[in-house]
Amino acid sequence: MANHKATKKDIRQSETRRERNRYYGKTTRNAIRTLLATPDKATAQESLSKVISMIDKLAKRNVIHRNKASNIKSGIVKRINALA
Repeated sequence: MANHKATKKDIRQSETRRERNRYYGKTTRNAIRTLLATPDKATAQESLSKVISMIDKLAKRNVIHRNKASNIKSGIVKRINALA
């Protein structure tokens, strides 16, 4: 257990950040899942920019790696373009 005041504060801060990151990550995953389940291409194109923005924010905050963000975005775009 932490003994120093600053170390205790750091533990509190990291727990808060962890909860926030989990929330943003889960929200983004749900948005991706909803987007990929959309059968209509026009509707999917409309929500695509919001989902890509969410993914970019996760990468910016170092919740996910920037290369993983690129891979996710690439896969989403390919799936949406394949819709007819």
